[in-house]
Amino acid sequence: MYDVIVVGAGHAGCEAAHVAAKLGSKVLLVTMNMETIAKMSCNPAMGGVAKGQIIREIDALGGLSAIVSDYSMMQFRMLNTSKGPAMWSPRSQNDRTMFSLKWRELLEANPNIDFIQDSVNEIITDNSCAVGVETSSGMKIKGKSVVLTSGTFMNGIIHIGNQQTSGGRMGDRASYGITEQLLSLGLESGRMKTGTPPRVDGRSINYAILEEQPGDVDPKCFSFRKPIKIQKQHSCHITYTNEKVHDILRSGFKDSPLFNGSIQGIGPRYCPSVEDKVNRFAERTRHQIFVEPEGWNTCETYINGFSTSLPQNIQYEALRSIKGFENAKIFRPGYAIEYDFFYPTQLALNLETKAISNLFFAGQINGTTGYEEAACQGLMAGINAHQKINNKDPFVLSRSEAYIGVLIDDLVNKGTNEPYRMFTSRAEYRILLRQDNADQRLMEKGFQLGTVSVEEIDKLHIKENNIARLSKLIKTNTITPKEANPVLIKHDTAEIPQNYLIDKILSRPQITHKHLLEIKTIKQLFEPYSDDEMEQVEILLKYDSYIKSEKENVEKLLRLEHYKLESDFNYTSIKSLSLEAIDKLNQIKPTSVGQASRISGVSPADISVLLVHFGR
Repeated sequence: MYDVIVVGAGHAGCEAAHVAAKLGSKVLLVTMNMETIAKMSCNPAMGGVAKGQIIREIDALGGLSAIVSDYSMMQFRMLNTSKGPAMWSPRSQNDRTMFSLKWRELLEANPNIDFIQDSVNEIITDNSCAVGVETSSGMKIKGKSVVLTSGTFMNGIIHIGNQQTSGGRMGDRASYGITEQLLSLGLESGRMKTGTPPRVDGRSINYAILEEQPGDVDPKCFSFRKPIKIQKQHSCHITYTNEKVHDILRSGFKDSPLFNGSIQGIGPRYCPSVEDKVNRFAERTRHQIFVEPEGWNTCETYINGFSTSLPQNIQYEALRSIKGFENAKIFRPGYAIEYDFFYPTQLALNLETKAISNLFFAGQINGTTGYEEAACQGLMAGINAHQKINNKDPFVLSRSEAYIGVLIDDLVNKGTNEPYRMFTSRAEYRILLRQDNADQRLMEKGFQLGTVSVEEIDKLHIKENNIARLSKLIKTNTITPKEANPVLIKHDTAEIPQNYLIDKILSRPQITHKHLLEIKTIKQLFEPYSDDEMEQVEILLKYDSYIKSEKENVEKLLRLEHYKLESDFNYTSIKSLSLEAIDKLNQIKPTSVGQASRISGVSPADISVLLVHFGR
């Protein structure tokens, strides 16, 4: 008898197994292949726009994705630094093999986790409650809860041109049985599609004529709790398709499963295949291609931006017409994969299915795409599986607390018909949900749960005290014109005629804390503080009015969260509601008026009706 059975050992499954075991649950992790635990099936990178914020949030809550990413990092870049801090997003290039091996090492180090290599083809239920799993070998395993993280494996079909093969990814077989069983239990499923580009022999690429993309000069890391700073970096490179490439790709459209009807699933809108880009943006004469290394000790190279399911000969000919790829050799062709997912509106906010208690879904089964989106769902499902079987309150993050909260709230309340990817634009409170303050937002919650240690929370408190001290210092210490003006002139901002408080200088858009370090007296004043602490103080100073405004908006909207709704209430009895609102409210069963207000199809007028009906 296990406390938590986790099905699937991708990014969602690994985070779920780790955090449930960390909380004290006895966990069984079931995977079809022990050699592919936490495999990076697509690009060998973590983070990116909004995704980097999610990785830091996972770390603040005690997860492992940030630590593993730092350990296996080949390059670090902070994206969008030309924009405001709400948009800054950390991204790493990773050694694919090191990433997977480190995850397995850390999971095996936890004595609460058992492993078994097998395929699950049925969730055992009793009275609409998950009580275990049955494997393809006929083994029945009892569990108090089940976390299903099936990725792209359920009824997976791989497409390359007119060829179709069964598989969860290239080289791994698909999983069968679970979809059909869950459908018989009342859940609704759909089909989605994703894809991957060809892998190329790096020895056959002419890097000398490509545009080099080095990492940051002063690289950071993801983890707050156990930071590992990268010592050396591997450059990526950039090239472009051209009109000849596009013509070659078009010649294969008749055999493209994307265009001939072979693929029924909906693909990711924000990460289209190269043939889809050529077709949809016919006016474009070129598309950007990122040439990314797969590891320190391999020449295998990931061709980011060239995802395709065209026939292999078309892939080969088109690739060889790209600048720098004239002699390219393909290790593995690109392909598309179709798989089953379940509409996430069938979940509660703790990621438990409404139809079957103690059964949790996480990752691509919920219609998301991306390692980061999967990992954070796995973390939350693992926590909540543990909470549920121990009769503890669900752990739910609000939209104003974390990108993780935005993601789950979107899935449960709005649903998705296409692969869901996180963007900063999805978060209405993104100035509060920055990558730099994820620890201050969430680590205390992790500590209260038991996923963050005393030493880790003490480290956070030291950081917070330092930020408070430094904020006070810059508001009480002045700088003379003689000290300041040479630096101000250098950075194209007005000179000061008299002594100025440091915070007045730092509040200028042209000046950063690093510029102030060019002034000897300020450098001495700032010496006890880290770069991260100085950066925090600068952000809090420059964006003070925006931060206050967002906090006020959060407080107003949180009032609706306090108006609780019964989970079994029949909204058909409220005649003043619109028919669409009645349908959506009965389907999703919101737990508060605030949640009801975020459901697609529920209008402000419907919310007013609810408030009046329930005497608010």
